[in-house]
Amino acid sequence: MTGSGGPLRHWATLRQLRELPGVARLLVATQLAFNIGFYLVLPYLASHLATELALGGAVVGFVLGLRTFSQQGLFVVGGILTDRFGAKPVIVAGCALRVAGFVLLGLATTLPGVLGGAVLTGFAAALFSPAVESSLATEAGELEREGRVRRSDVFALFAVAGEVGAVTGPLLGAALLVVDFRLVCLVAAAVFVVIGIAHAWVLPARPAAHAAEPVLAGWREVLGNRTFLLFAAGYSGYLLCYNQLYLALPFELRRATGDEAALGPLFALASLMIVLGQLPVASWARTSLGHGRGLVIGFATMSVAFLAVVALRPLPAALAPAIALVVLLTAGQMLAVPLAQDLVPRLAGERRLGSYFGVLSSAGGLAVLVGSTGTGALLDASPAWPPLPWLALAVVPLAGAAVLGRLVRRGALRPVRP
Repeated sequence: MTGSGGPLRHWATLRQLRELPGVARLLVATQLAFNIGFYLVLPYLASHLATELALGGAVVGFVLGLRTFSQQGLFVVGGILTDRFGAKPVIVAGCALRVAGFVLLGLATTLPGVLGGAVLTGFAAALFSPAVESSLATEAGELEREGRVRRSDVFALFAVAGEVGAVTGPLLGAALLVVDFRLVCLVAAAVFVVIGIAHAWVLPARPAAHAAEPVLAGWREVLGNRTFLLFAAGYSGYLLCYNQLYLALPFELRRATGDEAALGPLFALASLMIVLGQLPVASWARTSLGHGRGLVIGFATMSVAFLAVVALRPLPAALAPAIALVVLLTAGQMLAVPLAQDLVPRLAGERRLGSYFGVLSSAGGLAVLVGSTGTGALLDASPAWPPLPWLALAVVPLAGAAVLGRLVRRGALRPVRP
């Protein structure tokens, strides 16, 4: 199926999207479109709430945290519904909810409307993300059994497509923002209308894999795994750190330059780092550091990202703190996240992976809900002592590193030999 006639071994660019058959191509392209639509809006939501709706920092942080919690915290719901009803109806329902959420965010002029839009946009992803990933795993698995392509290559292309969308979305959003935030939200909603129609038309209606199983099968096992629960508690701070690209970074840009014009290019920088560096960084971390040390170093790097904002503010280069924040946060993410995702099945004993990943996501969502509200309040209070929010944020990944380091010392996160 490749131009050379042999199986695909190494994919690097989206040009290889055309090599996939129809359904797999749709699912990979879906990740591109999802991220374009999502990143059209999210990088500019905090500024819209703070400037156009005049909401306080704590309220803005709560809205962003609620959106993340309604996604990450309810991720397990999407997995359960996919198992019981199949992927197609869950994806289409998720797209419909995302359309409604973006329209509501664009039209809302009061806090209740904003909260409703935030919950809808978050829960929509909790529905369609696990459904799309499980569908792609099924399609790619069939292709692998036929000797046409490796499933790991398909998921690598899936990740690259997502990062290209993460680059494109903020840049397109910045262009549309010249008109107003409402137009940005309506265009993003239109993207998800197209995605929903495409899936309703093309995606096969496969029977549900676990329709007869109890809804909460496996939860007692997950909640009884103390090592995994400690791991989830330590790892949950990562999502709070990552979400500062949407809350603390715009705040820093407004302080340094008076506007958020650099937000799109900084998001592009983060995505470019991941597209070009994720695979070699993950390979180096796995072989040279091992899972335990790699996680600890990754979290420590995230802590340094927040400390760098304080350290670099006296410099004449106004964007230096923001650039350091993005680069170091992304570097820490590139080190820690692939290692953590690889550890989850090992800590789960290769069982009940949907439930385990759901609990992990829920822990991160809860951390964001609580932590973003507090971060917003600290950013509001920062004129009294500017370093305060950044020092507080630096403590979060340090605490995560301490918990993960304890698990390493106990031998719970033993390195995996390549």
